Amino acid sequence: KKWITAFAVVIFTMIMMPNIAKADYYSEQKTLYFGMQSYEVQNLQKDLQYLGYFTQANTTTYFGSITKKAVMAFQYNNGLKVDGIVGPQTSRMIKAKKVVKSAKSYAGVPYAWGGSSPAGFDCSGFTSYVFKRNGFTIPRVSADQYNFGKWVNKSQLLPGDLVFFTTYKPGPSHVGIYLGNGQFAHASSGAGKITISSMSNPYYSQRYLGARRVI
Repeated sequence: KKWITAFAVVIFTMIMMPNIAKADYYSEQKTLYFGMQSYEVQNLQKDLQYLGYFTQANTTTYFGSITKKAVMAFQYNNGLKVDGIVGPQTSRMIKAKKVVKSAKSYAGVPYAWGGSSPAGFDCSGFTSYVFKRNGFTIPRVSADQYNFGKWVNKSQLLPGDLVFFTTYKPGPSHVGIYLGNGQFAHASSGAGKITISSMSNPYYSQRYLGARRVI
C-alpha cells in the first residue's frame, strides 16, 4: 500500500508540474521584473513576441535587458507607466492586446448561424473562440456572456471588453469585442462576415446595452 501511495504521489506530481510551469503571470499576485528567472518570463516573452515587441527568435526563462526593453516599449505605446515591470496593469493590457489582435485577424471570415470556428462564426461563437484562444473560457451564448465577468461603464471601456447590443430580439442578442478608439469587432449577419464597426454607428449606438470585462 505504501508503494502504491508513493507511486500515486509521483504520478500526480508529474501531471501537475506542467500546469505549475505554465502558471499564469497575469495574476495580480505575480509581478515580473528584471533579473527574475521563471517559466512565466518565457510566457511573457512569447506574448510580447506575438505582439511584435520581443524580436528575438528564441525565448528564455530569464528576464534580462532585452525583455525589459520590450516591456518598456509596450508600456510606452499603450499609455502605461514605463518602468519595465510587469504588474497587474501591464499584464492585463498585454492579454487584452492579444485578444484584439486575434479578433482583427479573423476579419472577413464568413458569418454562420451557430458557427464557432474559423470556417464560420456567429457573434457569440466568435467572441468565445477568440477568448479561448487567448486563455480565457467564457460562456458560448451572448445571454450568458452578458452575465459573466465585471460590469463596465461605457465611458470606461478598454480594449478586450465585451460589448453587447439589443438587435433582433430584446436583451443581449448581439456581442462583439471592443478594440479601442470607439471600434469593435463582431460577427455581423448583415455584413455576412467578421467586421469592424464604430460604436457611434447610429444602428449600434441606439441598441447598445452594456459591457463586461473578463480580462
